[in-house]
Amino acid sequence: MTRRTLLAALAAPLPPVCVVDTHTHFYDPSRPQGVPWPSKSETTLYRTVLPADFKKVAEPHGVKGTVVIEASAWVEDNQWVLDLAARDPFLLGVVGHLDAGKPEFARNLARFHRNPLFLGIRAGGAAITEAWNGAAYVEDYRRLADAGLELDVLVAAASLPDVARLSDRVPNLRIVINHLPGATPPAASVLKELAARSAIFVKVSAVLRRIDGRVVEDLGLYRDSLDALWGSFGEDRLIYGSDWPVSARFASYASVIGLVRRYFEGKGREACEKYFWRNSRTAYRWRDREGRAACTLEK
Repeated sequence: MTRRTLLAALAAPLPPVCVVDTHTHFYDPSRPQGVPWPSKSETTLYRTVLPADFKKVAEPHGVKGTVVIEASAWVEDNQWVLDLAARDPFLLGVVGHLDAGKPEFARNLARFHRNPLFLGIRAGGAAITEAWNGAAYVEDYRRLADAGLELDVLVAAASLPDVARLSDRVPNLRIVINHLPGATPPAASVLKELAARSAIFVKVSAVLRRIDGRVVEDLGLYRDSLDALWGSFGEDRLIYGSDWPVSARFASYASVIGLVRRYFEGKGREACEKYFWRNSRTAYRWRDREGRAACTLEK
């Protein structure tokens, strides 16, 4: 290879990588029972949102599958979204919504765990903090871990140390922290504390921000906070998620994925593949369905 050929190869953009989007929501307000979220006041979000709608905006960007995050607190809505997944192999799995610490948790977990598309549950900040107020919470999270399922957590920055403490109490529980770096990125000391627990992953999602009413797509604005995540968690524990359709309130899917693609392409092909799909398979244990992920997702 000549020097000119080598320089041209280095300057050329990376070939597209496969993408698994690990943070989407689907719902249908037109159902007789309606939906508990979003509310009618959320005029952009309050509409029927189904996998076909997502595929229209995501597939042109190399997205081959998604992990659905259930935002409804109604127990039967776990089944509703699992039924969606059963009909469409583009849905690689579902992170449901079950309330730890309640008497019915074990029964509901056993019910939904029978479905191999049920990958875990998501909990909010209160459910993580409350784990220190009663043994029932910790016991339920142990049940989750023993079932081989994971826990997505949606918490404010102030509650992130509680996530580390939960990991210490249930060290075999895989935990995925949602929506970092966030508008106010966590302190370096907090990231270091979290990264010290090998079962904790971070979903780099909801990155774009508005300044003076305008969404800023300049990577330079976000580089320091992304570098902080990279420096703490490295290439093996960062995961892609769009938060669609919530993200569509202020930015196109092209903008959402384009920003993080520019950042991770700068880390090289292997790191880019890990971020966009390989790490999510480790965290969620999803399986390629019917060869749907045609860009050689390994079974």
